[in-house]
Amino acid sequence: MRAARPPTEERLIKSALHYLDRYGSSVENLRRVLARKVRRAAEALDLDPCDYDDIIDRVVERCRASGLVDDAAFAESKIASERRKGRSARRIGMTLAAKGIDRDLAGDMLSREGEAEELRAAMTAARKRRLGPWRSGEADHERIGREIAVLARQGFTLVLARRIVEADSIEALQQRLDDSSFDQF
Repeated sequence: MRAARPPTEERLIKSALHYLDRYGSSVENLRRVLARKVRRAAEALDLDPCDYDDIIDRVVERCRASGLVDDAAFAESKIASERRKGRSARRIGMTLAAKGIDRDLAGDMLSREGEAEELRAAMTAARKRRLGPWRSGEADHERIGREIAVLARQGFTLVLARRIVEADSIEALQQRLDDSSFDQF
């Protein structure tokens, strides 16, 4: 194990670049990562981590000003990634909040999506969990209720969850997705 060294602006910039080279990040998330690094070094050297807050702020601001961190681009990328995984808008909003994205920015970006994206995500979630038309075997009233609850717990509306689980076929859902004039869920 390498001996701890006091944090400097240069070391924190290198740490930030190394982190950003590997992961996408929001401004707030980068601040947390650097604060954690400073805290560990400060504890090992018996220093006060609060003394380094200004350095962390300068490094984060340099990264933001140079375009290395951009909350809007990060949120857009995260939304697309989460949608491909079958995540609901509600769950994506919580994920973005945990990463330090402003609630208004997240809400604005999620509201730009159409209803089709929520339906597509719900269909993906149902397919992965083998719910609704993807289930094997027959469904009784109790099983349908459990499947609706699974989708509802994942953040989809009760109406949308019911519509997915009670669909007659995958083709019917796909037709609904392809139909540009479908109504609200």
